[in-house]
Amino acid sequence: MSPSLFAAKSYRTPALVLRTHKLGEADRIVVLLTPEHGQVRAVAKGVRRTSSKLGATLEPFMFVDVQLVRGRTLEVVTQAQLRAPYGQALAADYARYTSAHAMAETAERLTETDGESGAAQFRLLHGAVAALARGDTDPGLLLDSYLLRALATAGWAPSFTDCVRCGAPGPHTAVNIPLGGVVCHDCRPAGSQSPAPETVGLLAALLSGDWSRANGSPPGARREAAGIVAGYLQWHLERVVKSLKHVERA
Repeated sequence: MSPSLFAAKSYRTPALVLRTHKLGEADRIVVLLTPEHGQVRAVAKGVRRTSSKLGATLEPFMFVDVQLVRGRTLEVVTQAQLRAPYGQALAADYARYTSAHAMAETAERLTETDGESGAAQFRLLHGAVAALARGDTDPGLLLDSYLLRALATAGWAPSFTDCVRCGAPGPHTAVNIPLGGVVCHDCRPAGSQSPAPETVGLLAALLSGDWSRANGSPPGARREAAGIVAGYLQWHLERVVKSLKHVERA
């Protein structure tokens, strides 16, 4: 391959490693989320050999600068430089590690076919993973906030303040997942949930990023909110995020 043709097929980008899986005896497929190219699937050749310098860099939740060569079905990793070792901090804490897995699985699902919101999804996930790695906020709250905001970024913004049917200002006491949030008494359809007022307030805080209110929420509201968020996520993805079953709730 001539140098000019190689350059045309090669590009460099920052990326978050979402997931990896084995390929053959020594290679690995790496699923990346990038700000400009959306989700990228690439082959990292030889990284499972003990002599490879890329193996520890291309692990889940690492923030890297990666050099890629375009391929027919998969890109090929030629270089990778570590920018932030989030994965190392997360691997040391089960709650943060499992929350990060649920975030990464959700990001992968949301960016499989949606290239338009890739930059926004990258920024959102990067901020959430960095916050998890710092360890100064409850991982369950970070996860639920991320899930709600990722869905909103993908075009499925819920409302936990105004009625999703008629727009009547809240507070309201019923939540309907298929409709996308709270409903007033007149609009409430059969099958709506009746969470505690503290739960509805927490959901609104998680969506808006009101961390002073979210951090002060009681454990019961956090558990109830987590169930509503998981239901809303499954409704729109039309499948279960498997990593969620491993997340421990207080």
